[in-house]
Amino acid sequence: MRKLGAGKLVIASHNPGKVREIAELLGPYGIEAVSAADLDLPEPDEIGVTFVDNADLKARSAADLSGLPALADDSGLCVDALEGRPGIYSARWAGENKDFRIAMERVHREMLAVDPEAGRNAHFVCALAVCWPQDGQCESFEGRVDGTLVWPPRGDNGFGYDPMFQPIGYDRTFAEMDPAEKYAIDHRADAFRKLVAALIE
Repeated sequence: MRKLGAGKLVIASHNPGKVREIAELLGPYGIEAVSAADLDLPEPDEIGVTFVDNADLKARSAADLSGLPALADDSGLCVDALEGRPGIYSARWAGENKDFRIAMERVHREMLAVDPEAGRNAHFVCALAVCWPQDGQCESFEGRVDGTLVWPPRGDNGFGYDPMFQPIGYDRTFAEMDPAEKYAIDHRADAFRKLVAALIE
């Protein structure tokens, strides 16, 4: 398997919170993260049917357009009572303005509509894909963290659905945690550990 060396790596995302989290994870390995937004790269249509599909197509597009290795993340919230929704549509539930208050309210409303007594179990999934521009080689890794959903949302840290997600074994939501504490246990960290073991160490 090809290794990722020190140098520039494009983070194929226009989400500043996600770019910041991935850049912090990469920092110790001498990898300089630049975002797709910084390079003015377009966001490809996410037409995949799985998280891995979407991560692959975003990384492949960014690598082809930039001429640099690229890393993409596709992640989302999967709610048991909603049969895994919003899943790969997690960002789309936030609308064109990426307002996750709207998305969290929709999750809460749809859970109540299904069954007010239904369990509140949910999990986050993260797929990370790395693609190289020369030959289009891609490698992908998937991580997961389980938890329960709370209402109303709590905390001001994090992004996305973090204010309503409380990981198992903790009494705080992701958005109530110090970023370093969240990064150590979340779905992105789980996928990233697998990526590091395969491509960096």
